[in-house]
Amino acid sequence: MKLDFYRGRRVLVTGHTGFKGAWLCGLLGLLGAEAAGYALPPVEPSLYMVLGLERELRSVIGDIRDPDPLERLFDAFQPEVVFHLAAQPIVREGYRDPAGTFDVNLMGTVRLLDCVRRHPGVRSVLVVTTDKVYRNGDTGRPFREEDPLGGADPYAGSKSCAELAVRSYAESFFASGPAVSTARAGNVIGGGDFAPGRILPDCVRAVLAGEPVRLRHPGSVRPYQHVLEALCAYLLIAARQAEDPALAGCYNVGPGPEGRVTTGELADLFCEAWGEGASWISAPDGGPPEADTLLLDGEKLASRLGWRPLWGIETAVEKTVEWTKGHAAGEGAADCARRQMAEYLSLFDGGDGGKA
Repeated sequence: MKLDFYRGRRVLVTGHTGFKGAWLCGLLGLLGAEAAGYALPPVEPSLYMVLGLERELRSVIGDIRDPDPLERLFDAFQPEVVFHLAAQPIVREGYRDPAGTFDVNLMGTVRLLDCVRRHPGVRSVLVVTTDKVYRNGDTGRPFREEDPLGGADPYAGSKSCAELAVRSYAESFFASGPAVSTARAGNVIGGGDFAPGRILPDCVRAVLAGEPVRLRHPGSVRPYQHVLEALCAYLLIAARQAEDPALAGCYNVGPGPEGRVTTGELADLFCEAWGEGASWISAPDGGPPEADTLLLDGEKLASRLGWRPLWGIETAVEKTVEWTKGHAAGEGAADCARRQMAEYLSLFDGGDGGKA
């Protein structure tokens, strides 16, 4: 399925000033959507500012937990499609501030859903959670959507609770619309992620400082994918359920088997792509516990919507390095991001992805 559904549509993105949100708003611009965003101010450095998105869409700065400005934006913009990405997304921050993390990730989602409840013009809602929502016994088996929820740490637990809130609102208030789904994505990488405690941003900071990359858990296995893979899956889910509400539900969004690599293997790919003698060392820091293995089974998304990943993990790393080196040198980072978006969309809309 092509993504021309979005041309001329009014699309609201919460969390639009963040890493994923900025890439998503860039894609919506290329797809011809009329986009609006609601989020906290961008934290510098910021992909949102690099792309100049503040000049391209209606932007409201506000806290997702504050219902009044969010309600005013819904009233003024009258969105047809809503992507909810606003969140506290860092695992270690969840340990530092568990109450704040639950407040943002659970109650922020509830506030968003309550706005949707009062605006019948909304046709489709996608709430982005995480692959960490599952109760993980470290069996090594990829999780399927019917597996029990129950993320152990505060970040994962707050997202598990958000999943329950979505199901409650869907069953209590949205039987006649809008269509509402959750997307449980694997670890995303790509240019413009400056967050602390994530593997590739940590790699970039280390090599730019002339230091070896320090890996806390080089043997942990995760489902890594380029951010454009996840975002185009989100776009597909929201578009398809708008046309056929029976498709609404929950979906894993992960890479193919080749994307299931250890953190050390991902760092190897990064160092090879970066060159210049980049290297990594194992450096456990006594931080909070992490599961050894976290994998997703993406069969439901493939069978129901025809989606499959288009860029393997090597391409994902190469695209990330391409953007990052250009940005570090002050050379056309915005143009590079849009070239990558256009390249991915050409593959997607060319029939190689989103076939349903």
